[in-house]
Amino acid sequence: MAAVPSAFLTSPYYTKPLLPLWYSTKLTTTPPIFAFPRLSSNSCFLLHSRRFNYRPRQVPLAFLKEGFGKVKKKLDDVTSLNYWVVRDYYRLVDSVNVLEPRIQSLSDDQLKAKTEEFRRRYDLDLVEAFAVIREAAKRTLGMRHFDVQIIGGAVLHDGSIAEMKTGEGKTLVSTLAAYLNALTGEGVHVVTVNDYLARRDAEWMGRVHHFLGLSVGLIQELGFDYLRDNLAGTSGELVMRWPKPFHFAIVDEVDSVLIDEGRNPLLISGQANEDAARYPVAAKVAELLVRGIHYNVELKDNSVELTEEGISLAELALETNDLWDEDDPWARFVINALKAKEFYRRDVQYIVRSGKALIINELTGRVEEKRRWSDGIHQAVEAKEGLKIQADSVVVAQITYQSLFKLYPKLSGMTGTAKTEEKEFLKMFHVPVIEIPTNLPNIRQDLPIQAFATARGKWEHVSGEVESMFKLGRPVLVGTTSVENSEHLSDLLKGRNIPHNVLNARPKYAAREAEIVAQAGRKHAITISTNMAGRGTDIILGGNPKMLAKGLIEKKLLPLLSREVPEFEAMSKMDISPSTLALLEKASLIAKYVGKSEGKSWTYQQVKSTISESVQLSESVNSKELQRLAEEESEMYPLGPTLALAYQAVLSDCELHCLNEGNEVKRLGGLHVIGTSLHESRRIDNQDEIFQKFNFDTQWAVTLISKITNDEDVPIEGDTIYKQLMSLQISAEKYFFNIRKSLVEFDEILEVQRKHVYDLRQLILAGDAESCSQHIFQYMQAVVDEIVLGSADSQKHPRDWKLRKILKELANVGGKLLDESFAGITEVVLLESLSQLDASAPTDFNGFLPENLPRPPNAFKGIRKKTSSFKRWLTICADDSITDGKYRVSINFLRHYLGDFLIASYLDAIEESGFDDTYVKEIERAVLIKTLDCLWRDHLVNMNRLSSAVNVRSFGHRNPLEEYKIDGCRFFISMLSASRRLTIESLLRYWASPMDSQEVLMS
Repeated sequence: MAAVPSAFLTSPYYTKPLLPLWYSTKLTTTPPIFAFPRLSSNSCFLLHSRRFNYRPRQVPLAFLKEGFGKVKKKLDDVTSLNYWVVRDYYRLVDSVNVLEPRIQSLSDDQLKAKTEEFRRRYDLDLVEAFAVIREAAKRTLGMRHFDVQIIGGAVLHDGSIAEMKTGEGKTLVSTLAAYLNALTGEGVHVVTVNDYLARRDAEWMGRVHHFLGLSVGLIQELGFDYLRDNLAGTSGELVMRWPKPFHFAIVDEVDSVLIDEGRNPLLISGQANEDAARYPVAAKVAELLVRGIHYNVELKDNSVELTEEGISLAELALETNDLWDEDDPWARFVINALKAKEFYRRDVQYIVRSGKALIINELTGRVEEKRRWSDGIHQAVEAKEGLKIQADSVVVAQITYQSLFKLYPKLSGMTGTAKTEEKEFLKMFHVPVIEIPTNLPNIRQDLPIQAFATARGKWEHVSGEVESMFKLGRPVLVGTTSVENSEHLSDLLKGRNIPHNVLNARPKYAAREAEIVAQAGRKHAITISTNMAGRGTDIILGGNPKMLAKGLIEKKLLPLLSREVPEFEAMSKMDISPSTLALLEKASLIAKYVGKSEGKSWTYQQVKSTISESVQLSESVNSKELQRLAEEESEMYPLGPTLALAYQAVLSDCELHCLNEGNEVKRLGGLHVIGTSLHESRRIDNQDEIFQKFNFDTQWAVTLISKITNDEDVPIEGDTIYKQLMSLQISAEKYFFNIRKSLVEFDEILEVQRKHVYDLRQLILAGDAESCSQHIFQYMQAVVDEIVLGSADSQKHPRDWKLRKILKELANVGGKLLDESFAGITEVVLLESLSQLDASAPTDFNGFLPENLPRPPNAFKGIRKKTSSFKRWLTICADDSITDGKYRVSINFLRHYLGDFLIASYLDAIEESGFDDTYVKEIERAVLIKTLDCLWRDHLVNMNRLSSAVNVRSFGHRNPLEEYKIDGCRFFISMLSASRRLTIESLLRYWASPMDSQEVLMS
């Protein structure tokens, strides 16, 4: 069943596409119902489409209901907390407006000097800072912040989420809070949903910040940069601001980043040694198994369970007695093959390109070439498609989006749809949502949801509605949820001879995503888009003049400069003035000469880059200066200045053309937006697969529709259908909220461990030589303590201790390095020495040594090393883990003595090696980091397995989260202990017979 929200978009201002995310499927029991609403716009009047009304209401009742609704809305607004919060922010706006004339009177240099003045102030004036950034934006971008945008900036600065309707200028709002918080010098991250927007905003809004003396950079993989920094081998490989990489973040489309993407943790994987030949075999077995007989599926959590019949058939096919045999494990491969068969659909979850299975982000519709599914899923998909099986992967670093953004001491966000998820933002991030009023009244009208008995009927109705709008000349934007559905609708439109553009994960479309979406508001423009493709790109009624002008220049010049010329789509005719044509011809002649002289050797990207540079030149230099540059370089064929002049002229004509066409589109009714399905969230409104996931009974609706009409392409509207669909959608939201909540709760446990490991790692990388040595000494003492405390009891006499075991374990740790020096310490000698100690005597045994015990190698020379030994003794005495017991002093003495012996032997071996301190510290740091990384990677694998295993314990009435906490803590303690011992063993083995440092790390 599919459902979709739509509306009339009627605004002369920039609007961004609200495209739904959805999945289409078929029900196996009863015919599905499909519903879609429409989004239309009209700045002058509402153009109503044909309607089929099931039970028409009388006008007086509808009028009274509408009037009551308006009164109720006004009452709700006044009584809401949001109303009074926004009202309080208007006092700030008034102050900024009062100050604006004085700031306007400043020269450019005086305005730029304000930044340094603000930095010197102890108490920064928020009002003056906002007035400065408003004026700077007006001078650099020609854009002045509206009053409501000032409120949005203040909300961001206060660490809240600003909900601003589409087209209200969130990008410009971010400059206010970003500038203010960057003045501390600690950095601000403005996070966007894709690389295109990050690059665009860095260049666009960066002009404001550059003008005021701030630096602007571009980070394309913030989360992965953080993880990679914590896999770095040296401090020179770090890219973030350590030791405090996070200060303040402004997350654009915050609901998309933290809610929609919340279920997907960020992972960095390494290759694991796995038998790749098993995957194709398992794929063949999966083809033999029949759903409902050999296995059952759970759509909610994408899980598969084999039945007894399925297990028997799989074991027979694989010629094994046990799928779960540890020596010949097949269960995981078969389960993954079934998951690939049932849940991972080509052109929905992935596409096949150049012999590779590439993931499609289900929320954005974009291909993610660098991403692979973990736990063998990607290999199972490759086997299903008959592709080459790439190496299996194992997680080496991971973090969820929730945990990543919790690292920021101050967090804020912007979006047009957050109020419905306010409770989740408050619970998870302690960040409130503030609704910002629109600059002008919102004249959009959301039309009712429409239901259909069959998918075929729904698509026929959609294509018919698109055709009717196309004949009127109205632009149409259709949101679909997969490559498959977008191309199905495209085929239907081709059958009706309707020209259109398609935006989906196919590379031929994705490359021109921003250009296509930007022109979606032109007359007769029909655009089909998957999910959120193009999100963040402004749609202007009548078209985007800048992109249109650039397109005309490219179409004219590309064939003259390069052999790599793509096919250009037909553009509607537009009038170009004679003077503009003359400049275009002049630019063409120069381009033709340049192309001829260089044999058209330029690549397509080189030509695009040259044109882009000329466009930037035209925006920063006036026409007189460009004319002067062109004349000065006349003998050198000045392509750049000439192109810039031509672009300015073409842009002027395009602006006039788009203005006139935009007015005509408004008269026709504006942009008509059609969504084609309901989503798991009301914010996005799509997704018909949820009818299967949540066992929604559609029989009632099918019966209802059959009583009304036998036509499958006739839409049905009504409160009953609407309430049922909304109920289903709310159930989906609650379900996925619980998934995200559970993910966060489990990750909070791992986050504590991750923070400890990453802090330790940074301490090792950034520390000096002395701190690195102290880490080694602490590790050695800790290893000795674990050995001693595991075999000695403070309540018992030393003769009852396992002294032989202590000496044997220590000898194993020390290896060859302790063979000679440790030979004099025997069980008998040690027992005699411990028996001499008087338990009632003071505990200061530092420096005291019984006569029959051999002294440690003479390595504790100098006051610093002796002080280090004494500090360790004090630490041992203060250890409260063995506060009681008659022989506590004897245990503490043994710990200190053996620790001194191990450390002294290590220092003596280093001194004999003759290597300088720099080399020694490089070896120590490398071994510390490599060992920690290796065991942390294994720990992540164990924790991921544990998170799956503890769910089974719920059948025994045990809390999975508590079980995860207990076992996870035990795993972590064991990991740290193993890390210390492995580090010490590696270093002692190295200095016993020095070899190449890389060989140590590999061993």
